[in-house]
Amino acid sequence: MTSTDLSAPAPDRRIRRMPERQVTDQAALHALLDAELVGHLAATHYGGPIVVPMAYARAGDHLLLHGSTGGGFALRAAAERTPVAFAVTSLDGLVVARSLYDHSMNYRSAIVYGVLEAVEDEASALDLLTERLLPGRAREVRASTRKELAATRVLRLALDDVVMKARAGGPSESPDDGEDHSSWAGVVPLARTWGEPVASVLTPAGVPVPESVVALATTGAPS
Repeated sequence: MTSTDLSAPAPDRRIRRMPERQVTDQAALHALLDAELVGHLAATHYGGPIVVPMAYARAGDHLLLHGSTGGGFALRAAAERTPVAFAVTSLDGLVVARSLYDHSMNYRSAIVYGVLEAVEDEASALDLLTERLLPGRAREVRASTRKELAATRVLRLALDDVVMKARAGGPSESPDDGEDHSSWAGVVPLARTWGEPVASVLTPAGVPVPESVVALATTGAPS
């Protein structure tokens, strides 16, 4: 994969249904990965499929996946170099058409294929993951204990085998499609916002909300 192009997937990775929706711009891939916080890891576990949601962060041309020593299937896949897939999707809106058949969604989705690798410097990787999920928080809390680090595993997945697909725009329509254009059709965009921070039950009244949380709550969206 070059620095700007995703246009050379393996033959079995090519999008066959609506291939015009395949995205080949690496900047668009990075924008999707950087805007979302959770993806789904798919692997084979003792002969059967397993799919688990996981927090992640992009670090250059790799994804860092946040797991634990209890998440044996991911560690097993890494140890045995078993191929996995990691999917990330953003729903951007609902497309409302004049027939049920033509209703759709605006979305961006990517599937990353590859082999999981262990991260050598897990403390730094955890800091990076935390900075991605909640910027500035690592500077506000105590350092992780050895026990906590021992219970956590960060795995790495290269972004060198990726398929991305997206849809944007309004419903399928044309002036001569025979539809009754007096009925409404269009797009309902989906926007996400963070809510008002809620203190834990053991946090005394009057304790100020930390700067990292205030900054997050005022960004307006998870990206």
